Amino acid sequence: MRSLIIIFLLVSAGCVIAQPAQKLVRSGNKAYKDGHFKEAEIDYRKALTKAPNSQKATFNLGNSLYKQQNYDQAAAQYLKVAQSGTKEAQKANTFYNLGNTLLQSKKYKESIDAYKMALRENPKDEDTRYNLAYAMTKLQQEKKQQQDKKQQQKEQKKQEQQQQKQPQPKPNMSKQDADRMLNAMNNNEKRTLEKTKNKQNNPTISQPEKDW
Repeated sequence: MRSLIIIFLLVSAGCVIAQPAQKLVRSGNKAYKDGHFKEAEIDYRKALTKAPNSQKATFNLGNSLYKQQNYDQAAAQYLKVAQSGTKEAQKANTFYNLGNTLLQSKKYKESIDAYKMALRENPKDEDTRYNLAYAMTKLQQEKKQQQDKKQQQKEQKKQEQQQQKQPQPKPNMSKQDADRMLNAMNNNEKRTLEKTKNKQNNPTISQPEKDW
């Protein structure tokens, strides 16, 4: 009789805990529907403090985080649901949401894996097929961009190596050449001054222009 009473009390306590958690989930759902995603997140987190194993609260928390663009945190919540024993349909939706979250984070390969897991649970889901094709296209584009970048870096490095191998141009004039040129200019200037003095001492008559 004592053991039956203890079991009854435990079941009753579980129901009392579950009721506030469900109420908080419903409150979160209403806030989510109204577009108040932060308020919804708070309600879902409160629900999880009372019922930590609530898959619904965990899943909906992931949705509210996704709407706030907290993609890493949202992915963590979806993974918790996916790793627990959920029904096929719910697991497919969880992997689908996880794929969307990873896609938003530009983790294309991981999103492809998530979409494939969703299709295993629900092969007829056209939305999942479309998103899978899109993620595969984005992954191919990313790989091509990385290859193009590597090729550009390779060509740039090759050009730099070629420039280093080319002989560097010598300076146009050495210091000795400059000194010689300066001395020559000084000598020419002296000779010009001497000629000018001689002409002044011995003036000559300039010849007229020739005519026809």
